[in-house]
Amino acid sequence: MTAPAWVSQPFPPEGASAAEGIRNQLGKPELDHLTILVRESAQNSWDARRGDGVSVDYRIDLQTVSAADAPAWRENLLRQAPAKQRLPLRESLQQPTIRVLSISDRGTRGLGGPTRADAVTDQGRDFVAFLRNIGEPRDQALGGGTYGFGKGILYLVSNVGTILVHTRCEYDGRYETRLMGAALWKSYDAVEGGRERRYTGRHWWGDGSGEVIEPLVGAEADAMARRLGLRPFGSTETGTTISIVDPNLDNSEPSDVARYLAETIVYQLWPKMIPDADGTPPMRFTVTCDGIDYPVPDPARMKTLKLFVAAYRKMLGPEATELYCRRPKKLLGRFGMHQTIAQRFEPSNAEHMAGFDTGMVHHVCLMRPAELVVTYWAGPKPGSEYAAYAGVFRADRELDEAYAAAEPPTHDNWNYQSLDHPEHSFVKMTFARMKEEIDAVIGPRGSSGVEVAQVSLGAASDRLSPLVGGAWGVGSATDYGRPGETAPPPRTAPARRPSGRRPEPIDSDEWDTSGSPAASSGFGGGGQPSFGSDFSENGAQQPVPARRRRPKIEYVGEPEPAELWGHGVVVQRFKLPAAVPQRVSADVAVALNSDGGLEMDPPAGADMPGLVGWEDPQGEVHQTPTYVIEGGDGSVWKAVVKPAADTMTDIVLYTEAVA
Repeated sequence: MTAPAWVSQPFPPEGASAAEGIRNQLGKPELDHLTILVRESAQNSWDARRGDGVSVDYRIDLQTVSAADAPAWRENLLRQAPAKQRLPLRESLQQPTIRVLSISDRGTRGLGGPTRADAVTDQGRDFVAFLRNIGEPRDQALGGGTYGFGKGILYLVSNVGTILVHTRCEYDGRYETRLMGAALWKSYDAVEGGRERRYTGRHWWGDGSGEVIEPLVGAEADAMARRLGLRPFGSTETGTTISIVDPNLDNSEPSDVARYLAETIVYQLWPKMIPDADGTPPMRFTVTCDGIDYPVPDPARMKTLKLFVAAYRKMLGPEATELYCRRPKKLLGRFGMHQTIAQRFEPSNAEHMAGFDTGMVHHVCLMRPAELVVTYWAGPKPGSEYAAYAGVFRADRELDEAYAAAEPPTHDNWNYQSLDHPEHSFVKMTFARMKEEIDAVIGPRGSSGVEVAQVSLGAASDRLSPLVGGAWGVGSATDYGRPGETAPPPRTAPARRPSGRRPEPIDSDEWDTSGSPAASSGFGGGGQPSFGSDFSENGAQQPVPARRRRPKIEYVGEPEPAELWGHGVVVQRFKLPAAVPQRVSADVAVALNSDGGLEMDPPAGADMPGLVGWEDPQGEVHQTPTYVIEGGDGSVWKAVVKPAADTMTDIVLYTEAVA
């Protein structure tokens, strides 16, 4: 068996890349190194998939080399290792504990092709592109990678700039295992054989018996992998394991790092977790720390990401919108959006790194056809702090090169400023078209003229604690007011529009001149509340006189927590601009965040929200499900709501003219 050893690269007379230049090619990204590591390594794994319908298994293992395996690491990886001032590997491996961060994939093709960079081949160049060359362009259409610089993050995460690559591929009609080490540190001058030479700071570990350092291959590679305790390959299994020696954990506990990696995976790679039509996800993910599994969360069950999963499914289906650049006319891609209500949240480290640092979701997940997350673009903020939306944009296949060219080496943004026409216009117009779609959905709030609006009062339960929750006695939706007082039974809830796009606003200066029942509030057609009805006190339908101002609700500010008779409530202030008598009413329900729906009927024993009444400008609360108000005088009224503990509350306000 060939004894593996280290070989350092001297500068050839014609020049070469110094280690410092390669390490700096990622620039100064906003993402931390572990996040970039997950994104870049998973992207490489996806691009290397076999393409036979089998899921790619992607795995991260943070582990301490066992006492049984540690001597083999020291004996073999320190053989002819560079001096510690040239590469700090020696000092690291001589510590009592050797820690390794391993990233592995299976269901991929491994690092195949020739092992020498000067070989001509038609079998691919994965091995030399990964271990020898720098900046080699991608050779796969619609792949995630572009520059070939992303692998530099592997060396940056290592405190000693050293990795060990164990791969199995099909080459020349047979399965072949390969094992090779590589290090990237600093260039230096040294005297070798009585001659002073300059060295690039790049080093390789492997079979140094020939004119060029080569990997261990075949039986020798398998035997050395067993000695080092590396994860073995099955007889027909292909893939790659990259072991990062002495990873930089930033003084964090390994278990905390494992949790962070698991959460980072789901935020950066969730589209690859969505099952295909046959129920198989494109990729499967595993994270362990010293043999303990740290599950990767299901994005469809997460508070933030389930909104993006819903938007992604809309983007794939008939609800999608195709976005176009108008000049020149070109399909940019498909856009899906999901709107709901959600409480503000305290972002975790992974959420903060993904861009949700405000604790609100009003973002669009940008992706190219490979469906890898590029970034979460922050779109326009909704008018209410309790409203939320998520969008997904996937670039069209024909424009993949344009969007790829807009990405920096870390693939985490689309910077159209550096592109030439027409690519500049394509990428720039993508953001303009997305903003148009978002504005059409979330719309303006308050004085816009929307007669019926959904107001999220969900944060009230947290902000009013401990006032909320059992404070109103039996907790029924019909038990309001002072102890012992009971409100009349609530009216039958009208049919509701689906959560999402608001109704188009009606101009506040609009008059009804038809002589027929006037449009008041609600939604017309299909069994929805009628736009053409007016009601007297006894409920009889009356015709509306011609040229009567249409009643409307103008919201004043956001929902606010308050205290009424010693109990926690939420109030929504509003005005009635039209100078006509009008009846105001409300529907109150628990909002279901999973799909934006509403729960109108309480489960057995469940606490439900309810309308307490209507507070007039003088502060008197009128405890009745509906109330007639003469509008037009600028008075501010309040809808007073009893929220249910630990829920999101939805209120729909209505106004309708009365004779």
